[in-house]
Amino acid sequence: MWRSLRHALMPSVVGCIALCQAADYEYGEVLKMSLLFYEAQRSGKLPADQKVTWRKDSALNDKGQNGEDLTGGYYDAGDYVKFGFPMAFSMTLLAWGVISHEAGYTKASSLEDARKAIKWGTDYFLKCHVSEHELYGQVGDGTLDHDSWGRPEDMTMERPATKIDEDHPGSELAAETAAALASASIVFKTADPSYSTTLLNHAEQLFEFADTFRGNYSKVLDPAFYTSSGYEDELVWGALWLYKATGDEAYLTKAESLYSEFHLAEYGRWFGWDQKISGVEVFWAQLTKATAHVNKAKDYCDYMINKEDKTPKGLVYIEKWGSLRLAADAAFICLEVAEAGFNPDEYREFAKSQIDYMLGDAGRSYVVGYGVNPPSHEHHRSSSCPDAPATCDWDNYNSEDPNPHVLYGALVGGPYEDDDYEDVRSDYVRNEVACDYNAGFQSALAALYELA
Repeated sequence: MWRSLRHALMPSVVGCIALCQAADYEYGEVLKMSLLFYEAQRSGKLPADQKVTWRKDSALNDKGQNGEDLTGGYYDAGDYVKFGFPMAFSMTLLAWGVISHEAGYTKASSLEDARKAIKWGTDYFLKCHVSEHELYGQVGDGTLDHDSWGRPEDMTMERPATKIDEDHPGSELAAETAAALASASIVFKTADPSYSTTLLNHAEQLFEFADTFRGNYSKVLDPAFYTSSGYEDELVWGALWLYKATGDEAYLTKAESLYSEFHLAEYGRWFGWDQKISGVEVFWAQLTKATAHVNKAKDYCDYMINKEDKTPKGLVYIEKWGSLRLAADAAFICLEVAEAGFNPDEYREFAKSQIDYMLGDAGRSYVVGYGVNPPSHEHHRSSSCPDAPATCDWDNYNSEDPNPHVLYGALVGGPYEDDDYEDVRSDYVRNEVACDYNAGFQSALAALYELA
């Protein structure tokens, strides 16, 4: 079945511009696969149109401290905790990709599935925003969760829910969730105007909460996972997305004020779930063409191309944990600089080189289910488990056999600085998968496929 689907999805290269005339990889096919990965990460009651049928309903009793319904959302990585901060960043990045490259999604016949992927996250955030100044940011205990191995459907461990409020603020969590909801409101502006309005109303409330009650969310939620280096960048990021969503100049003025207050021009290198500065510069340049931000955006891409460390086979190597994720994020935002008209040929070629490395230029694929010698032992609990009622436990974790289920589209963490990589389930640094790993990757694919 998948083989026939694969051939049906193969993109045409007729009319390809110079950049993509020699494209070796099926960006449209991988884009569809990445959306399947997000389906495999779904928590809660699964919909009737679920394509990843080996996943079943799970975590149906996720509740807030006062019994609020917190079902839904996404499992973070190879585990089953729902971490709101990186989940929100993932949705923002997916939405940005749809906003900028809707044509790429349409060309791949994937626009509706992309909207569904975003909505699965934003529906959950709406549940988590239980009052104007109250937001649940985590469901599950990382330590308890990581002490077990099995299916999400079979979980029995306690799943506490943690929130931020006026007395326990978390500005980066609230501001990033505001960015996710604001960006998603643009995605649904014509497709579902009522839903778009609801998202925007919550985004504005959350941004006001983030700015008025300032504090680091890591001091409130589980400090061992996704520790934030500071909320300043998220506040500017959130203000810019609200400006994009509303057109209200007050949000741009607010972003300018915050940017100056926090001296953000002095910071920024990599772009990811914790550090948004480079993304801020790129997004700002795209929004306003302001010279200072255009120069910063170009400086970022020039640094990535000319100065950032690279592996012998050409991957920009920013850090070892999720090396491919960070390269994909860099590729995507440099594609956005190109989209804004700045050094488009050079920046698109750089982005293409990074995505092609992941798809096979390094001698193997780093995307599960795609290309030559793809990962098959990814660090991912549910795909490592055979269908019920067979037992799934630490024996499956230690097994040398491939995962029984193919986690189509998942981008693994990636190699170290010497291109060294092992497809070993226990190596969670190089072989785990995560929602934020695929977000920039998928958005870059949409941009490249749009050009093909």
